[in-house]
Formats: sequence, C-alpha cells, structure tokens
Amino acid sequence: SPHQPNVTSYRATAVAIITAETFAGMWINTFIVSVLCVAWLKKKTLNSNEKILLLLGCSRFWYLCISWVYYFLSIIYPNYLYVHPILQLAVFFQSFFDHSNLWVSASLCVFYCIKITNFRNMFFIYLKVKIDRIVPWFLLGSEILALTVGIIAYDVADKPHCNNRNSTGLGNFWKANIKMDKYFFPSFFVAGFGYAASFMAVIFSAVFLLFSLWRHKCKMQTNSMNSLSMDAHIKAMKSILSFLVMYSINFVCLVLSMVYVTKKGSHVTFLIVVLQYAFPGIHSLILIFSNPKLEKTLQKILP
Repeated sequence: SPHQPNVTSYRATAVAIITAETFAGMWINTFIVSVLCVAWLKKKTLNSNEKILLLLGCSRFWYLCISWVYYFLSIIYPNYLYVHPILQLAVFFQSFFDHSNLWVSASLCVFYCIKITNFRNMFFIYLKVKIDRIVPWFLLGSEILALTVGIIAYDVADKPHCNNRNSTGLGNFWKANIKMDKYFFPSFFVAGFGYAASFMAVIFSAVFLLFSLWRHKCKMQTNSMNSLSMDAHIKAMKSILSFLVMYSINFVCLVLSMVYVTKKGSHVTFLIVVLQYAFPGIHSLILIFSNPKLEKTLQKILP
C-alpha cells in the first residue's frame, strides 16, 4: 500500500514519544518513592503527607508501566490482545492503578485543605485534630474504590470474549472482526464517574482553601506567625490549583477519548494519549518542587 510508510512512521513516532513520557514519569515517581522509603527506614515512621505521597508515587509508577505495555501491544502486536486473558488483565490493572492515582490525589488535596484551612466550624476542627488518624482510612477507601473499578473494567473487557469466542483448538482466541467499542462504553461511564467524583473533591478543597486564604489575608497582621501561615496557605493553594488544572485536562481527555474511540489513527487520539501519559510525570514533578525534602534531595543528586 502507498500509505504503508506513513503508517509505519506514525506508529514509530507515537511509540517513541509515549515511551519517552512513560520512562520520564516512571523515573520521577521512582525518585519520590525512593526518597520516602529511605526516610521511612531512617525515622521508622512517616507523617500523613508522606504516606499519601508514597502511595501516590507507587500507583503512578505501576499505572505508567502497565499502560505502556498495553499501548505497546496495541500498536506493535495488536493480535496479542485477542488472547485471553491478556486484554482483561491489562484493563484491570490499568483501571485499578489509574483510579488509585485519582483517589489518592484527591485525598492529598483534602488533606491539604483540612490541614491548612482555619475555620471555626466544629466539624472542621474535629477533622483537623483527627486528620492523622483519618488519612490511613482515606487511603484504604481509595484502594477499595480503585479495586472495585478494576473488577468492573475486567468484567466489561471479558464480555466480548464470552460472547464471541472463536472455535479454535484451544478455544482462547477472539474473532478478529469483533466490534469491541460497544463493550467499552460502560467502562468509560465508570471511569467518568471516578474522574467526576475525585474532581469534585479537588474543586471543593480548592474553594475552601481559597476562602480560608481570603479570610486570613483580611485579618493578617505583620507578625512572623501570620506570615508563615500565609505562606502555608499560598503553597497549598498552588499545589491544589495544579491538581485542578491537571484533573481538568485529564477529564477533557476522557471525554474526547469517548468521542474518538473508533478513530484509532487520528491525530486527536494521539494527542489525547500524549496528554494522559504526561499527567503522572508532570504533576509528580510539581509535587517534588512543592515539598522541601524532595526538592532538596533532587538538588543534591542532579549535579
């Protein structure tokens, strides 16, 4: 075919860009996990913020790893995805680590909001006092929700195999002409619900923190304690705003992926994939520079 060289060039470029993004993101999140694990071994304990960052780094590392394998197979060896249960397992782990990333990120936003805001409401005061005990339950709930979504995604991915099994010797190959897209719309709905719920948590955290910052600025006096409190508000606000921007891009990418799900070779599809793979690395880099310990360690090892 006269278009074959163009298709081959497009696939090679796509794989190269996605691979570069993936391994950069994996390195960044490996750095976060390594620094926190070393600190854990030294201190024998981690504070709540470090626990969230540790789980977030692990989730993003494995999400990038599984997603890259899945993307690589879909581009280079697509026929392997017709073998049961490779596709189902890939979808399960990708969904699990993706939603783990989303919910743990949302937990970090809520943690910043509760820890920094200064409201007189009894509920906020109770949360502020108990936040260190609540964080492990936040994280456990995040992983349970992510596991639930992963199981649903596995079931959705398994339906075409159950309904369209080809009669081969081993009975474990799908028909090559299966229209897979209709089976994946339920998984898009589940993913959209997960994105929307965690996105709302980030939005509410940003609104509460912004309101607290505004109130604090109105009452601020020229003593060092208030200045430090103001700095804490501003740093937390920057982190949550970065969450908000990245979540917005991710949510838009999810909606666009539903629209362009049948257009495998389009440039829009490629742009969506590039943005989705960029999110775990870029946002983790923002978290590094907003955390004094991680930033100081990075500055030591970079030279």
